[in-house]
Amino acid sequence: MAAPLPAPDLDHVLLRVGASFEELRGARLFVTGGTGFVGRWLLESLAAADARLGLGVDVTVLTRDPDGFARRVPGVAGNRAFHLLAGDVRTFDFPEGAFTHVIHGAAESSTTLARDQPATMVDVLVRGTGRVLDLARERGARRVLFVSSGAVYGRILPAVDHVPEAYPGGPDPTSPAAAYGEGKRLAELLCCLAARNGGPSVSIARCFAFVGPGLPLDAHFAIGNFLRDALAGGPIRVQGDGTPLRSYLHAADLAAWLWVVLLRGASGRAYNVGSQDSRSIREVAEVVARSAGIAGRIDVAFAPVAGVAPERYVPDTARAREELGLETWISFEDAVSSTLAWLRAAPTSPA
Repeated sequence: MAAPLPAPDLDHVLLRVGASFEELRGARLFVTGGTGFVGRWLLESLAAADARLGLGVDVTVLTRDPDGFARRVPGVAGNRAFHLLAGDVRTFDFPEGAFTHVIHGAAESSTTLARDQPATMVDVLVRGTGRVLDLARERGARRVLFVSSGAVYGRILPAVDHVPEAYPGGPDPTSPAAAYGEGKRLAELLCCLAARNGGPSVSIARCFAFVGPGLPLDAHFAIGNFLRDALAGGPIRVQGDGTPLRSYLHAADLAAWLWVVLLRGASGRAYNVGSQDSRSIREVAEVVARSAGIAGRIDVAFAPVAGVAPERYVPDTARAREELGLETWISFEDAVSSTLAWLRAAPTSPA
């Protein structure tokens, strides 16, 4: 069983969301994607807020694997406020009764599915979102959060330091590799159409890159791989040339941002969710190495090519900061060090 998320991190979410959690007093929520990294942080932070504030929430979590839920989300397993509904997001039967809030986070990025079954990836994203929106409308939900991705922007031009929500780019629709990004774009469109056709308020969170307890160490997340290498004593292996630019938001900040976007975000509005603290992948590896006490133990697979601009994947978060009062409260260095501390103390894998 995975170790519970750190209590101080869950307290941080409660502090930053603050009085907005009061909107969930007596609420009935429907959540998809609850066993993934993002979903786990949302559910465990909600359980902590419910325990602290006595909100009296009732939460139904759609999952394809009820038996594995307790292993992946130990902070929620056994909590009477949370109920599991077995089913596929595209075809699940609607549970009885009304829901006040819906969080749709199913179909997180999966390189295996996107590579081997891109048509299935698009189907899960689009048909699944349509099914969840139907539930929200039929069961009278007031607010819906759609967890989208920065992948909707496609390849970000080198001249764009921080990509804003109004960026006009997008994935290449002729490439099967664009299945995830294109699927998210179509799902966002369905959300906006539903909101404008008499449906619930639907806000969209375009998630970028994150670090924190529970991040998979053996998936396609570069920083997760770096943490795995560091825990093994190094060296930290950078698969490319180390020049791509990324930014990482701590998962406790991520959870706070998502709750605020759900509870206070404008309907039909997309908000970038991430950090503006841009770093090269090599710099990221160096921070992990220093924090782990193995400074200098880094292997970079390729030398940078002179004159080639680095690839960028860094959000402009001005909209979230100015409209919703959100900030990057936890520095990248603190995020890395606290994640390493949790991993070293955890008795089992966080995945």
